[in-house]
Amino acid sequence: MKVKSLEIPEILSITPNVYDDERGYFFEFFNQEKFNECTGLNEKFVQDNISYSKKGVLRGLHYQESPMQQGKLIGVLSGEICDVAVDIRQNSTSHGKWIKERLSESNKKLLWIPPGFAHGFYTLSENTTLLYKTTNFYSAQHEKTIKWNDKNINIEWGFKEDPILSHKDRNGQDLIIK
Repeated sequence: MKVKSLEIPEILSITPNVYDDERGYFFEFFNQEKFNECTGLNEKFVQDNISYSKKGVLRGLHYQESPMQQGKLIGVLSGEICDVAVDIRQNSTSHGKWIKERLSESNKKLLWIPPGFAHGFYTLSENTTLLYKTTNFYSAQHEKTIKWNDKNINIEWGFKEDPILSHKDRNGQDLIIK
């Protein structure tokens, strides 16, 4: 397993060891001991989620407020996404900044997004399935949505046509940058 810090150092790109041959491939999506050892973190994951989306769907930018903040470990089981994390920590030097990574079935990369970040993704392939592990349970009353096209953040998603959005994502709030 290779771990690399991204432009916002708390966000990690994780490349698992993949064993492939003429039959296909095998890799461990998650191993608690290896995750802790390779990342230096001691996170406990409590929930696994699977998300399926068609091409052109944008989900996010989602986060949960305290005390239900979530860290997320994200990987793509089939298809490809443009994955985005935005630093929403008020006292952070990177507050309002974002990172973008391509995650796909073929590159098998995982992305660790710690609590204090909003998360969203745009699907690049016809049918995309994500698996993500969270460090806290889902709480509808603590969930918040930031506009995917918030001018204060100015994310360069890289698509030309309008994304397919849920009602919740269409009506997200702006991030207040201090």
